[in-house]
Amino acid sequence: MVVPLLSLHVKSLGASPTVAGIVGSSYGILQLFSSTLVGCWSDVTGRRTSLLVCILFSALGYLILGASTNVFLFALARVPVGIFKHTLSISRALLSDLVAEKERPLVIGQFNTASSVGFILGPMVGGYLTELDGGFYITCFICFSVFILNAGLVWLFPWSEIKVNSTKNGLQLGKNHALLGKIDYDVQEAGPTPGSTASEKTARLPCTEVASTLRVMRSLVFSDTWDIFLVRLLMAVAVMLYYSNFVLALEERFGVSPKTTGYLISYSSALGALAGFALGPIMRLYGHNSYRVLLHSSTLTFLLLLLYSTARTMVAVVLSSTLLSFSTAIGRTCITDLQLTVGGAQASGTLIGVGQSVTAMGRIIAPLLSGVAQEVSPCGPPSLGAALALVAIFIMSLNKPRYGGDGSDRLKRE
Repeated sequence: MVVPLLSLHVKSLGASPTVAGIVGSSYGILQLFSSTLVGCWSDVTGRRTSLLVCILFSALGYLILGASTNVFLFALARVPVGIFKHTLSISRALLSDLVAEKERPLVIGQFNTASSVGFILGPMVGGYLTELDGGFYITCFICFSVFILNAGLVWLFPWSEIKVNSTKNGLQLGKNHALLGKIDYDVQEAGPTPGSTASEKTARLPCTEVASTLRVMRSLVFSDTWDIFLVRLLMAVAVMLYYSNFVLALEERFGVSPKTTGYLISYSSALGALAGFALGPIMRLYGHNSYRVLLHSSTLTFLLLLLYSTARTMVAVVLSSTLLSFSTAIGRTCITDLQLTVGGAQASGTLIGVGQSVTAMGRIIAPLLSGVAQEVSPCGPPSLGAALALVAIFIMSLNKPRYGGDGSDRLKRE
């Protein structure tokens, strides 16, 4: 609800375009460095504690934002949100703890669908509220209230009844998995267990948690999952390049008004949200092999970016936009599932956090590449995106022996 209104509000506070850009970039930079740390921290301290802390600090950020009457308070409000707004990532890690590997892509796909609906409805509600007197402040207070409500739900959730078997899947990060196997982070241990002694309750000091977090991160950095994160980066930048000049390119190439383009974007977003429901049948068709689904969805994304770059009619543009919404939504879910499958579920928070940091890095790289490519042609950014997608497909093909095993057979063995 709030994100589309931020630029208007900071302008109303008297900020210059340069200052507004710096303040806006600070959020992305904070997210880039905090995603991995918070995800790793959730592996060490437990999902409940980390989720509660992230929700409460995010609520604080929106409360300060609603009270901001100058640029300093506006910038200050973005700090706790930039550092702690990782509730979606921790929730995905929690879901990966609770469900079987066979059901994980379907559950994460449905979760992504629910969050996509929020991104579709949020701007509509925020746009309506901002037309009221003091609408921005009302919107911020509503966001603050929603976060507080979520914190209450997390607090009341029966965590002690959750049984997680994620310790069966040690984090297979090269030669360092034995180190991570020592970290016991089961969700039910987020709260004190019956019969625990005082010494056990005080054993996990903050310095111990920090040291454990850093050990997990070091093991991940030197793991053999680098190619998965590289594929994620390349595909993220490819899709971002497609969207980077979408409105301007359609206006220059076909004379389409921004209003019509906005309808097309909303249509594609709605289809992308529905793609999560199609993931279950697709995974069953592929024998629950996330690698093959990712490879084929990435190939489809490459072909659609190529089609859009060379399109001569709006029919081709609408067709490519329609199918891209499905291929990218399915690809995002499968790359997350592949990260957890290869890395192991025991450090799912760390793996998802690193993935979010990689995506944030893509948000920094994509505008720079888009500006350079657009100097050549309006079709430059999507053409470059197609080239990056082709590189990602090549990397996945080279690593097929590692990830290309039959998914159903692997699940039976486990």
